[in-house]
Amino acid sequence: MDQTTLNIIVVGASFALYFGIAIWARAGSTSEFYAAGRGVHPVLNGMATAADWMSAASFISMAGLIAFVGYTNSSFLMGWTGGYVLMAMLLAPYLRKFGKFTVPEFIGDRYYSTTARVVAVICLIVISVTYVIGQMTGAGVAVSRFLEVDARTGLYIASATVFVYAVLGGMKGITYTQVAQYCVLIVAYTIPAVFISLQLTGNPIPGLGLFSTHTGTGEPLLVTLNGLLDDLGFNSYTTSTNPWLMALFTLSLMIGTAGLPHVIIRFFTVPKVADARWSAGWALVFIALLYLTAPAVGAMARLNITTTMWPEGVEGQAVAVDELPDWFQTWSVTGLLKVEDKNGDGRIQYYNDGNADMQALAAERGWQGNELVTFNRDILVLANPEIAQLPGWVIALIAAGGLAAALSTAAGLLLAISSAISHDLIKSTLNPGISEKGELLAARISMAGAIALATYLGLNPPGFAAQTVALAFGLAAASLFPALMMGIFSKRINSAGATWGMLAGLIVTCLYLFTYLGWFFIPGTNMLENTASNYLFGIPPTHFGPIGALLNFIVAYAVSNATQEPPQEIQDLVESVRIPRGAGGATGH
Repeated sequence: MDQTTLNIIVVGASFALYFGIAIWARAGSTSEFYAAGRGVHPVLNGMATAADWMSAASFISMAGLIAFVGYTNSSFLMGWTGGYVLMAMLLAPYLRKFGKFTVPEFIGDRYYSTTARVVAVICLIVISVTYVIGQMTGAGVAVSRFLEVDARTGLYIASATVFVYAVLGGMKGITYTQVAQYCVLIVAYTIPAVFISLQLTGNPIPGLGLFSTHTGTGEPLLVTLNGLLDDLGFNSYTTSTNPWLMALFTLSLMIGTAGLPHVIIRFFTVPKVADARWSAGWALVFIALLYLTAPAVGAMARLNITTTMWPEGVEGQAVAVDELPDWFQTWSVTGLLKVEDKNGDGRIQYYNDGNADMQALAAERGWQGNELVTFNRDILVLANPEIAQLPGWVIALIAAGGLAAALSTAAGLLLAISSAISHDLIKSTLNPGISEKGELLAARISMAGAIALATYLGLNPPGFAAQTVALAFGLAAASLFPALMMGIFSKRINSAGATWGMLAGLIVTCLYLFTYLGWFFIPGTNMLENTASNYLFGIPPTHFGPIGALLNFIVAYAVSNATQEPPQEIQDLVESVRIPRGAGGATGH
């Protein structure tokens, strides 16, 4: 059986499983569509939360970014994981105790303001739409390669799939689909990593293999990788380029994570507050299984790719064009991997041509400049099994895993958008008298519209999946996170303060992105091509979230202290949400 047929069978079987679950768990009420009827077991909710959380950025793109940048990009791991802990401890249990369906609903009731609710809806839509672009991009990459179609067709197939089970099942269908998707993605991610770790270090546990001895050199794997990169004139893999920016980016991801509405609403699906805490703990366990493996995947893949280009090191010869491995040729079909022999010598001299030592070596050997090697970092994890020459069934499994990661998070984001429009705008603001049947129809129509928009934007993404997602985290950090934190832990913040704080954080952050990222105005441009040397204090747009959050806090407190304090019943409500008394009860609150 050829590889393409095997891919179609495995991916098709996973799609059939998702469709079957959606039909079985079809939502019949708004409670089931928004919160799965609040009947999800904590362990299952933890697994679904992990799938919702570990998006295409985690599965497909994160290891690629770590592989090509090294230690500096471990901030993705630290920020996302730390932010989840922050959310689980400081937000999720209290929001579940409040007992509402959506994040804007909490903000609207806590700040006793329809205006605050609408502003929260706007923030949620901006965040979720930005985030979902990365998921649709990742899904398109996976489908295009493994089903042998172009990237646009791959995106359309992924969109049609998520349309079926998300529109049909709502939160109820999405929850149980995400449980299945977690099982698929974690197996798909782990098996190739185990094989590669065994090949390179003899250690079957990738996280330990990262610090083990390389079987070829007899030196630690990271020492071997650093030495090879140094020889080629690149930065050492374990060197941090700018600790200040790394810390700022980690903080942006942390507080952005804690403000992500599509993850927060997962904690509304369990029967009681104690279950929200337990599901948060289980989710962290399930997330750790992948996140402890990702650094090893990145480092080992970088070593494999570099030794492919230089089989005998710099002292030998660069690889001949006609000797490039089959996986190079296979991935070139997608347009995501390109190799150009610029000097026509039949070999690919891939090195840092800005390094003085490599310039001297190139002159000595008669090289006419570095070759053009275009390597889309989103393909690294998907190409890993082929790079390591693993069996065909492993390649098919990684295809299904990549799609599961992208589709699971895309569904959660689309549900958050749909719920905000149908429940917070239509039901609570524009048409309070709408029937439950009408609201459910509005939710499904909103979901379909969100999928169409996400597909359109996914055709012209601003960057790699993880980098696009990083922008969404910055927006969440600057807008919703401060409003949620102050809503739970401060009785003094009033509706005016929260509203102006969210607007200040969102507007200033968006303006910063507009200023430095041309893709907001020019479809098809890549954010990597729009870098600028005059960032404010040298802060890149993806790192701006904490600045926007700080402004949000300042404006909220200033306006609140200059205006009337919240009504006594609201202050009592805040107090009751924070006190754990009765948290383990079966009241649903």
